[in-house]
Amino acid sequence: MKPIAIVQHEADVAPGNFEQHLQARGRGYVIKRLFDGDAMPGSAQPYAGICSLGGNMSVNDQLPWIEAELALLRDADTRGVPVIGHCLGGQLLARAFGAVVDRSPHVEIGWGRLQIDDAERARDWLSASAADVEYFQWHEDAFGLPVGAFRLLRGDWCPNQAYVIERAGYAHIGMQFHIEMTAELVRLWASDPAAAVAVDAERQRTGGPAVQSPTVMLLDVDVRAARMQQVATHLYDHWLRGARD
Repeated sequence: MKPIAIVQHEADVAPGNFEQHLQARGRGYVIKRLFDGDAMPGSAQPYAGICSLGGNMSVNDQLPWIEAELALLRDADTRGVPVIGHCLGGQLLARAFGAVVDRSPHVEIGWGRLQIDDAERARDWLSASAADVEYFQWHEDAFGLPVGAFRLLRGDWCPNQAYVIERAGYAHIGMQFHIEMTAELVRLWASDPAAAVAVDAERQRTGGPAVQSPTVMLLDVDVRAARMQQVATHLYDHWLRGARD
């Protein structure tokens, strides 16, 4: 059975629930820690699926690995290997398929509800509670929808929140939010002094309608994270059905 490749861009943007899900399902995986000097895979052929995680950088930054990752995602599609992108990963996937990624009018930081945009596909990808769950956000950029993509979820401040690109027997999914977050990761991010700085900067820029203070982020964090994980479990299981072993 081929492993899932997880591309991790930064030390504190960890696989979280996604890694725990693979462990629970007995799926093998390898983590490519770019921040620690690991090389970007040159081909998707050795892998059953590709997971691209988030990061503080932008798809538009001139970083040496961005073009290599875009090439990896395109190669995965050519080889029939499904891709799942979380936040920056969802933006990279969108860019790989020709969509524009640019600064969002409103930075989103913290918890918020989303609306189901494609009820038929949502029945496959999302749990019944998906519309009542709060999702964790932390992003400045936002993606356009690639040609042929179907939008699953939309938001008030950032319209494109999740999309799927369907192929025969598998599908790629890109998300703007961090469904992989655990309560521990939320606590880690909220305790970073940069969190308060980012929230304050956005409030000064736009009034900050879509940002929460670290204190608010941590309210009922265990319950919020557990409810989001229920949706993640359903979504990850559906994506794994297309894994190319």
